[in-house]
Order: sequence, then structure tokens, then C-alpha cells
Amino acid sequence: MQPIDFRPLTTVVIVGRPNVGKSTLFNRLTRSRDALVADLPGLTRDRHYGRALWEERPYLVIDTGGFEPVAKDGILREMARQTEQALDEADRVIFLTDGRSGLTPGDRTIAERLRQRGKHVTLAVNKVEGMARAVVTAEFHELGLGDPLAISSSHGEGIGDLMDEVLGGIPVPESSTSSEKRPDRPRIAIVGRPNVGKSTLVNRLLGEERVIAFDQPGTTRDSIEVDFEENGRLYTLIDTAGLRRRGKVFEAVEKFSVFKTMQSIEEANVVVLTLDARQDISDQDAHIAGHVLTTGRAVVLAVNKWEGLDAHRRDRLRQDIARKLGFLDFAHHLFISALDGLGVNGLLPAVDAAYQAAMARLPTPRLTRTLMAAVQKHQPAKAGPFRPKLRYAHQGGHNPPIVVIHGSAVAHIQDNYRRYLENTFREAFELRGTPLRVEFRQGNNPFADRKPKPLTESEENSLRRQRRRGRKLFGKR
Repeated sequence: MQPIDFRPLTTVVIVGRPNVGKSTLFNRLTRSRDALVADLPGLTRDRHYGRALWEERPYLVIDTGGFEPVAKDGILREMARQTEQALDEADRVIFLTDGRSGLTPGDRTIAERLRQRGKHVTLAVNKVEGMARAVVTAEFHELGLGDPLAISSSHGEGIGDLMDEVLGGIPVPESSTSSEKRPDRPRIAIVGRPNVGKSTLVNRLLGEERVIAFDQPGTTRDSIEVDFEENGRLYTLIDTAGLRRRGKVFEAVEKFSVFKTMQSIEEANVVVLTLDARQDISDQDAHIAGHVLTTGRAVVLAVNKWEGLDAHRRDRLRQDIARKLGFLDFAHHLFISALDGLGVNGLLPAVDAAYQAAMARLPTPRLTRTLMAAVQKHQPAKAGPFRPKLRYAHQGGHNPPIVVIHGSAVAHIQDNYRRYLENTFREAFELRGTPLRVEFRQGNNPFADRKPKPLTESEENSLRRQRRRGRKLFGKR
């Protein structure tokens, strides 16, 4: 288990000409084709954002459109502008080229632009499967970006060497068990699509008469955190909407940044996912909610602009939430109006409850008793002639709570039984507002390393007699 570490994750951006295999590399690194997508009106080409892990180093990876820095207008110019913005967010850059096309003038232009930016750049030559690597990469030394690495995104060749170079020098988080420190206050990120009322909700929470705001230094991307106090309890609000210093107006930036949202989710204990009751639930809402679930953050669902809606619209919206965001059924659902304060008083208590659930301590004896009761009520399905046997459970981590179950044949336990156990533990320990993860560990065979005892002479003679007797009865086989 990793200690709680709220430093921003390293961001790796993949750049290169069109059709050099950037999206294939992105999918290889994230091990998924379901990464978050910024699909908004006004963006002619999407940027893909995903969370990845390499040798216990978590990082964010961004796939960009084809980079044509010299483009003056049209789609290519828009794609170049989006790539430039991604480079602003980057800690490390993978410059991807095509080994089958060879070095092109476009590659030279991109290389010059990257040198001007002074970023940490790793040069990769893609599509080299079946080719002599030294020959293919030779001409790319002309770019002056260090030794080019030969890879094949589609076949996975050379990816290990590539990521060792890209993430070199970034410390691996130290593992921790009982030494995990609990943050002294909940860290809250208010996230959602543009114009759902995040800024208004921030203003409602940070009333001028009680706000204590300061700029948090030391982050590479100038993210701002705001501390405030409510009823004697301290909170930290992580800005996703361009908070200004005290004395200036708090307002949302007009341009939505998926990266900032993902970064804020990573840094939070509790995420307040804000929806607009006057709009339908969109795919983008579901993408953001899915990323919250993937990162294991506690979540409160706040449906804003609830005032003035008729009963039909309210019923339809509840059904829509249940259908499209059903995987967040463990979260507190609040129907509020940030503008006039309707229901907002229940937001921080819901945050507190979700935070307490995320940080809950689950005693081993009670976990095991709950497990035994669940198995007695409903056993796991058989895997062939054998049925998985679950022996005991203990807590393996917090934020989110992790329950580790030890047993035999656990590799054959189906996903629906895992969900059954997750719901059982959540109900037994009243863990409302946080995801809960169940992990299975195969029990070791206590006799696995024990060598067989050698037979005595009389035992060997007896065994030979039994074999001869068997051959007389049944004949040679």
C-alpha cells in the first residue's frame, strides 16, 4: 500500500506528426481504451488523458493530435494549439517518430520547438518491428535530442526501456503499512462540466465573512488551495475553477481543462461532482465520475440548480442519474441550489461522512466475522470440482478502504461475487460515500517446500511387491 501523497502526479505528453502511432502508445501505457476524453464544442481534435503506472510510479499521460507547429489556420492550427497547451502542462515529453517513414522536415520542426521549450524530451522511433534497430534509428541522431529509442507501440517492444528513460529520476513512492498519516482536514475538489455552477457553489462555501485564503506555493503548475473553516472544522478546497486571491472576485475560468480536473481529483480526499439539473447527464459527466471511481476517491454527488423544477423533471433526472451514474450509488446524492442556498447546508456534513468512511479503521476480527456470515449466506460459485474457500479478512489500506481476503482457489472468484462482498462490507461498516475495494490473496500451501521423506528398504520392497501384484491382475500397460 502507498502512503497518502498529494503532490501532483508527473505528467507525460506524447507529441509527434500525424499517424506516427501516438494513440497506440497511449493505449499501451494506460492499458485501456476507455481513457477520459475532452470532447467539447470548439475543439476540432480531441486530447486524451489517462492514468498510468510504471513500476509503482503513477503518472498522467496525454495523447495529442498530430503536431504541425507551422500551421497558420484551420484544423491543423487548432491541433497545434492544443498540443502547445499540453506541452505547457508537461513534466516529461515523448517525441514519437515513425521509423518506416524516416526522418522528415516535420520532425525537425517539432524537435526545434521542443528544444526551445527546454522540456525533458525522450526521442522514440516507432514501428521498428522486424527492422534492424541500429540502422533505423541512425538518422534520428540529427535531431540533437539524445539517443533515439527504438520501439513498437503495437507489439510492446522497447516500452520498458522507453519508460525507464522517461520517468528516470522520479522517486518511487515508499510503501507503507501502519505508518500512513491521516490528513488533518478533508481536501475537497469541486469538479464538473463548465457552467454547472461550480463557481457559485465555491462562493457559497467561501463566504467573504469567513474565508481564509492563501496561495499554496511549491507546485509546478500554480494550482491554488484555499483553507477555510466552518463550525470550528477546517477544510481545504482544491481549485478547479481558477480561484483568485482574497480580495478579488472568485470566478470560473471559461475554458474547461480536463487535465486540471484530473489533477484535482488525484489530490483530493473527497470529490464533489457537480451536475446541472437543467441539463441531461452527458458522457462527459460519466467520464469524470468514472475517473473518480478509478482513483478511489470518496465522492458526493451535488445536483445543482434544483430550484424551480417541476416534479416531472425532477423524477426524470433521478432516473437518469440512476441509469447513467449507477456505479456511484454508494455516494450521498444532494439536490441543491448554490444560488439561493437550497440544500447547501447538507454538503459539508456529507463531505465529513464520506471522509470518515474513506479513512475508517476496520478491525480484523469484525471483518472476518462479516466475511464468514456473508459466505454462509451465499457461497462463491464452484470452479470445476472445487469451490473457492475464504478463510479470513483484514484491512489493506485507506482512502479508499481496501479489504484483503485470504483463501484458496480465489483466482476463480467471479466479479459478481466480489461486488456482493463489497456491498456486504459497506453495509456492515456503514461506509457511505466512499468506494470500497476487495482484494483476494491465495493462501500458501504449508507443505509446498517440504521435501518427501525417503522410503526405508522395507517400504521400497513392499511398494515393488504391490506393483508386481497389480501387473499380474491387470496385465502390463
